[in-house]
Amino acid sequence: MEHQAEKKQGILKSFIEYFYGNFVVLLLGFVSLPLITRIMSTEEYGKTAMYTSAVSIIYIFAILGLDQSYIRYYYKEGVNRKRLLLQCLKYPFLLIVVLAGIYAAFSGYFNAFLFGKTGFDITCLVIAYTVISVFERFGFLNIRMDQNGKLYSNLNILSKVLYLLFVLLFVWLIGDDFRVVLYAMTLPLAIVTGIVYIRYMIVTRHEKAQKHDTKIKELLRYGIPFVPMLLMEWLLSSMDKWSVKIFCGFSETGIYNSAMQIMSVLLTFKITYVAFWSPVAMEKYETEPEEVCKPFFAMMFQKVQFLCMLAAFLLTIFRGVIVLILGESYRGAIRLIPFLSLMPVLSILFEMTGQGCKFVGKAKYFNYASLAAIICNLAGNTLLVPVWGGVGAALATAVTYIVYFLIGTLFSVKCYPVPYRMKEFIISVALYCAYAAYATWTDRIWICALLGGVLLAVVCLMNRKVIASLWNDGKRLLKEAKSGGAK
Repeated sequence: MEHQAEKKQGILKSFIEYFYGNFVVLLLGFVSLPLITRIMSTEEYGKTAMYTSAVSIIYIFAILGLDQSYIRYYYKEGVNRKRLLLQCLKYPFLLIVVLAGIYAAFSGYFNAFLFGKTGFDITCLVIAYTVISVFERFGFLNIRMDQNGKLYSNLNILSKVLYLLFVLLFVWLIGDDFRVVLYAMTLPLAIVTGIVYIRYMIVTRHEKAQKHDTKIKELLRYGIPFVPMLLMEWLLSSMDKWSVKIFCGFSETGIYNSAMQIMSVLLTFKITYVAFWSPVAMEKYETEPEEVCKPFFAMMFQKVQFLCMLAAFLLTIFRGVIVLILGESYRGAIRLIPFLSLMPVLSILFEMTGQGCKFVGKAKYFNYASLAAIICNLAGNTLLVPVWGGVGAALATAVTYIVYFLIGTLFSVKCYPVPYRMKEFIISVALYCAYAAYATWTDRIWICALLGGVLLAVVCLMNRKVIASLWNDGKRLLKEAKSGGAK
């Protein structure tokens, strides 16, 4: 029992090490976002959404799912981790060079389609960001798999500070231009990735990349099935922006993108949780018996689902205050927040319930769930965006992620049965969806906030045992921190 308590404390402490960095990043984001939206027009800001969409699709093709292979085989017995990293980097590097060449050759067409203008610097920024992203992915994965939460957090803080500094610099140099964000995203990525690999080479300078039993064919066989899944996830995360751009233009896309940036309140939690959870879940699956793993996974789901729904309700209740920071031309984002909040919530929770497919190497089930979600998303955006613009896209996104979570979870539990208690969560989501619908179309902000408070109280009452458990976890952590300070 004492050993289990120590491990539980270790897991909570590890999560906090990951979270504090992204919490600081979140605070810095509240500085950088209004700075950008108050200087940049909605049309120029809308073009930045196309930039992230373009580099993401190139990156997905280049990575070949080998990032997932790296995660899967990292803790496997007999694996030489330095050799594994080199194996996983080789083919993505070669492929990204080819894809970058193709983009450069047809850059005039691609840039005009994506941004409405072209230029040598735009092409260089797209290519540089994409190439560096491949190295950044594996560099940060190595830190995550080592479960070095402090380093992970500090590097994320550095990246965001650099982003803010470069925003200020390029706003001063080029003013209201979408390239401000392009430069501010690419240059910090290059600097931080350089630091990651310099550190890696120093730390591993005495290690030799000896051969091991894991062959590149085995890594590709595991990783490539994730490519269609990632492509479908890209469609899920990008189709709404493309629909708004096609039906409503860059200006509405800018407002929609600003609402997505506000989602960073929950997306920060998602990024943190994924970085923390993937190695923890895989290590536990590889090293502990099922009678220990399954109750642990079920218990963690109960706690995280409550925290996610709490965050979604609070974000919608206080959205009027949050939107004030954006500036007058972005106030339309207030109607987009309620339904968009379900996207990060369900993404976080699917990272937990979807682990079963990864454990047994059945990535094809993700593709089935993604295909159903894409059909739902395409139909929703086609029908709703022409009528309601960004609000229609937000509603379509919410319905899509509900479909994706339910189907993906059913397949995952079929692969690796875990006794998740879904009753409280399903009721919470149903209450939130009704509240989100009212919050989207009402102008009565104060009545809406009061209603949200009442529904949140109902959710807390349903999850009172979870709250008590979280309270005890918090007291244990505080006690541990005090005893550590005393020493």
